[in-house]
Amino acid sequence: MRYETKRLLNLIRVKNKTLGIRIFASRMVSCLTSHISYPISIILLVLFISSCENDLNKVKEIASNEVGTIVEPTTGVDLILSDSAKVTIHLTAPLILQYNPQNTKTTYKVAPKGIKVIHYDKLTQKQDGTIIADTGILHAGEKLYEFRKNVVATNAQGDVYKSDELFWDSATKKVYSHKTVEVFMKSGNVMNGNSFESDDAFLHPSLKNSKGVFHVDENGAQ
Repeated sequence: MRYETKRLLNLIRVKNKTLGIRIFASRMVSCLTSHISYPISIILLVLFISSCENDLNKVKEIASNEVGTIVEPTTGVDLILSDSAKVTIHLTAPLILQYNPQNTKTTYKVAPKGIKVIHYDKLTQKQDGTIIADTGILHAGEKLYEFRKNVVATNAQGDVYKSDELFWDSATKKVYSHKTVEVFMKSGNVMNGNSFESDDAFLHPSLKNSKGVFHVDENGAQ
């Protein structure tokens, strides 16, 4: 998963940098005492240590900013969201982890073992869209849902959208993707494009650089 992987890699880099500074300092001491008079070597060493402390402080700052704290995980999540007593979203996931970086504005939740979101029409209360994916990321405060890997979305008409990435902005009621998207329409037509945008009911899609296969009957109608 991108967010977790990025932070873990950053933590590894931080630890490697800290270790590298310590090793270099040790070698520096040996070199100074071997080639320079003792008083001068002491002065240079003090200056070097001061510089190292600044670097280490920066390293610690990077670590604290990049690596968030995982709050107690929640298993067997079955969540129903409503608006004015009307069901709008039904979310299920085997596991959800909440990350709390120092910057509370970037708090987010991750569903690393799969996620399913069912969207309901507020007026009719009928199911008008479903999204499933291997990984889900819920960005707190932004009303933004991010889906990763084997993303499959289905609208009320039975059209199916497949991609490795999908964003759903529940505030603007838009869904979009910056990666290749395939659309399998109930009619049998197939379309794909480099990127994608639609309303959150998946009824009015717009694909960039799109191409597809369309079935035409004997009367020339698609």
